[in-house]
Amino acid sequence: MNKIVDYAGIKPLLKDGMTMMIGGFLGCGTPEGLIDLIIELELKELTIIGNDTSFVDRGIGRLVANGNVKQVIVSHIGTNPESGKRMTEGTMAVELSPQGTLIERIRAGGSGLGGVITPTGVGTIVEEGKNKILLAGREYLIEMPLRADVALVYASTADTFGNCYYRGTTKNFNPIIALAADTVIVEAETVVAAGEINPEVIMTPGVLVDYVVKGEY
Repeated sequence: MNKIVDYAGIKPLLKDGMTMMIGGFLGCGTPEGLIDLIIELELKELTIIGNDTSFVDRGIGRLVANGNVKQVIVSHIGTNPESGKRMTEGTMAVELSPQGTLIERIRAGGSGLGGVITPTGVGTIVEEGKNKILLAGREYLIEMPLRADVALVYASTADTFGNCYYRGTTKNFNPIIALAADTVIVEAETVVAAGEINPEVIMTPGVLVDYVVKGEY
């Protein structure tokens, strides 16, 4: 089964108001070609789930600066002053989640779990509005799972079936977000024929992937 499409074939899949998970850590491992496509389509009212909002001119930060985003769910926004500006102005909602908690919430969403319990954030503003439980004398927050309409994944190498390999730190959130979205779109630096990636190094199995586009970056 060949899942290769071009960027034009991706356009009908992206809509206003979507919840999108986007891979990357400070822009490393972010599918910049798909970011370009979102900006080209002038999508609005997006909810973006990712590690961070990168920089003004890179990754998710470009969507923030361009006004495509109504809400982000991330672990920090400190490297992108535009995110802080929009948050204080009230033009973009920001939900901050500790990084470990955030990735486990995504993992829970991909695994069909009802949530995550964690002591992280107990006694701080992180616990506001959240349920708590007491286990063996210790308090835990109940953090809810996260899912998205679409996951935008960056892979170093993908084959035509969608099996993916991530090189070095580009891996970051990418394999986990591929578990937690209704549609998974991979932008790959290199595309090879099915069977050319050593099965022992495949990090995201192609059964999770719906579309693969050859990156232009």
